[in-house]
Amino acid sequence: MALRGVNLPLAWVGQEKILVEVFREIGLTDDEILTYLSGPAFQAWNRFGNIQGSWGGDLPFPWIDAQFDLQKRIVKRMVELGMTPVLPSFTGFVPRDIKRVFPDAMVVNGSRWNDFSTTYTNVTFLEPTDSRFAQLQKSFISKQTAAYGNVSNIYTLDQYNENDPYSGDPDYLRNITHNTWKSLKDADPAAIWLMQGWLFYSNSDFWTDTRVEAFLSGIEEDQDMLILDLFSESAPQWQRTKSYYGKPWIWCQLHDYGGNMGLYGQVENITVNPVEALSNSSSLVGFGLTMEGQEGNEIVYDLLLDQAWSKTPIDTKIYFHDWVSSRYAGSKSIPEEIYTAWDILRTTVYNNTNLIAATAVTKSIFELSPNISGLVNRTSHHPTTINYPQSALIQSWNKLYDATEVEPSLWDNQAFLYDMVDVTRQALANAFVPLYTDLVSTYLTGTNSTDDHTLVAKGHKLTSLLSALDSVLSTNKHFSLSTWLSSARSSASSAAAPNSSTTTDFFSYDARNQVTLWGPNGEISDYASKSWGGLVSSYYIPRWSIFVDYLKSTSVAAYNTTALNEQLLDFSLKWQTEELKTDGVKGHLRDVLGRVHAEWKDMFMA
Repeated sequence: MALRGVNLPLAWVGQEKILVEVFREIGLTDDEILTYLSGPAFQAWNRFGNIQGSWGGDLPFPWIDAQFDLQKRIVKRMVELGMTPVLPSFTGFVPRDIKRVFPDAMVVNGSRWNDFSTTYTNVTFLEPTDSRFAQLQKSFISKQTAAYGNVSNIYTLDQYNENDPYSGDPDYLRNITHNTWKSLKDADPAAIWLMQGWLFYSNSDFWTDTRVEAFLSGIEEDQDMLILDLFSESAPQWQRTKSYYGKPWIWCQLHDYGGNMGLYGQVENITVNPVEALSNSSSLVGFGLTMEGQEGNEIVYDLLLDQAWSKTPIDTKIYFHDWVSSRYAGSKSIPEEIYTAWDILRTTVYNNTNLIAATAVTKSIFELSPNISGLVNRTSHHPTTINYPQSALIQSWNKLYDATEVEPSLWDNQAFLYDMVDVTRQALANAFVPLYTDLVSTYLTGTNSTDDHTLVAKGHKLTSLLSALDSVLSTNKHFSLSTWLSSARSSASSAAAPNSSTTTDFFSYDARNQVTLWGPNGEISDYASKSWGGLVSSYYIPRWSIFVDYLKSTSVAAYNTTALNEQLLDFSLKWQTEELKTDGVKGHLRDVLGRVHAEWKDMFMA
């Protein structure tokens, strides 16, 4: 970040430690506090007031302490690099037992988030008009300053992220922000409130222009607020809010939801639109990245951060050429085929202009719960649409593969290996779609008697393609489930918890749950799905096998989505805790690709 000029990074690791101390100070017990805190893989949504509590185990206090120690090192390093860390603050979300210590506290429950039960959502919110809000804010910020030093006066604070206010009355909304702002200024007279503008888009039915203006008017000094226009490349809100009614704001590229891994970009939007915004908004003060997960597509992040330093739109043709030269600099030479491959990607895969079909990174349909409908051509911000010719991607793949004949040292270049896996992953994921539609078509035409080999053969081809994909992914640690789970186990052991085996099991479960069911019972299943070696073989292939077996044994007339989903959920729930054989990196990409290319030759023909 420092090398690219990022000067305002979010630094909220370890905020639970400060929060625990604040809650203990007012008399809440550790058990009461633990009913509020969420597991490691879900902390962000806990901090936003979307969810409360944890499923599968409790957050161990030694780990909270370890994260706090880590945060001290993070903040220290950010300051050394000349950055201003954005620190957390007290948002108002509190454990439900707040009424035990403050019986007359002015509290309301937030709205339900997605399909979570009230056990895990409807988070208790202490109204900023209650004097205890300012008390807890001052306690939080003073403890934080004592821990890190006086290193920042910019605080992240989001109270209504996908969580509607208790009332839509303009006066109520103004009082919320006014009193929250006052609490920050009382705790730190130089405080600047950093807030996402996402709520005005995601909950646009609630946030009418009148309500937005009332809400923002509660901060009487414009310079005391800084707003992230979170999804500027696809759904900018700065125009409809008149540049947030004068509040300073930052043009942000969101791009990726849930760490989804599809190849995707909007190189035209992220070079032209920021420059246009700069010309049309006097309160635009910066550019930034707000992706939910960075899983590949590095070029679009680099491009935006470089565009931030240019008063004119970057020439993407020149930029991609220079980016390739830098990325593969470790090789003896960079064949022309590689430049051609990336230029094809630039004009197709990375230049989506159809925002009706796809506003963000695409998701592969094999990562979704199998069904005979509803998977292909999904739109919005978890699209499955393929907005470029598959032939263009295959042409690019062949150019990359041919480049290794010209320069064999590419097989030792880590950046090339990563990109080769990534492009192969997308090519095979796209190839899965016609196999799936062919299978469903065969089923729906009625050729699914138990002795019919056609359906069986097509189902086998479907899972065989996924097996080939898994073998490619398994050659690289960056595309491996075992890397994810090893990180979770390592994080658990670093906490030196008294019952380390229980903690390790919980952290492993939490990590698995996030990339699959995302909730105790699949509340937002497959939201953070990943194309990882080990996950494809242990999770996605079994789900598709269940689907194929169901088709084989069920007539079209008897097809029942609910019954199928029950089978799939039963498998998914068991998978969360069953023993997995994750072998880590297996084989070299050169050898594996040779076999896959020979076996699926037709898939790689443009």
